[in-house]
Amino acid sequence: MPKSMLITGASKGIGAATAERFFYADNDVTDFILLARESEEFEKLIARLGGDNPHGKKVYPHFIDLNDRARIVGLMHDVMNEAGKVDYLVNNAGYTAPSALQQIDFIDFERTIGVNLYAPFTIVQELLHCGNTFELIVNIASTAGMGGRPGWLTYGASKAAVINMSEAMKDELSIYGTRVVCISPGRCATDLRRTLAPDEDPTTIMQPEHVASVIDMLASDVGHLVDSQNLVVRQ
Repeated sequence: MPKSMLITGASKGIGAATAERFFYADNDVTDFILLARESEEFEKLIARLGGDNPHGKKVYPHFIDLNDRARIVGLMHDVMNEAGKVDYLVNNAGYTAPSALQQIDFIDFERTIGVNLYAPFTIVQELLHCGNTFELIVNIASTAGMGGRPGWLTYGASKAAVINMSEAMKDELSIYGTRVVCISPGRCATDLRRTLAPDEDPTTIMQPEHVASVIDMLASDVGHLVDSQNLVVRQ
């Protein structure tokens, strides 16, 4: 049966790597719903996938700021109308503005929670309200959510919440046959990582393609053998 995949934060990093890995593979994923803010990287990805399509797959790009919850609610209805269903959901989009406790701007804290926690929750809830039942949900957290780190309070707190939320989703959605997996990548060469560790050499750490390969494995027949708990992925 043909399947559909929705990926947030699809313009670059782990999101783009995941989209390209599944798009170019000979698999049963035929429809790709890609969400990201408008950017040159996203435009290039859309053009690349649209111009090199050996398997006749469809791409549905949407420009959206995932801090806009009302926009997400409306968009999920559009997604169901255009694609009919969402089988695989990869909640990848992330935001951070690292700062010491005394200097944290509450607006940044709200945005961090909005993008990293409220957005994946809203996407899942609204698609359920639309009658969708998922085969697989992958929530991308972080090892930063497994222990506090100076300067990373807002980001770490949001990712800790994602880990906990995923556990609740796993239990609640199992009645529909939905698998919910939480991935916590360690150091990975993304723009977000560059914000957290600007002096780090990105060539010395894990790459987005490595995480995409893990997501690919989770969607395979053997994925259910390793998805029982928060899955730490690091080099």
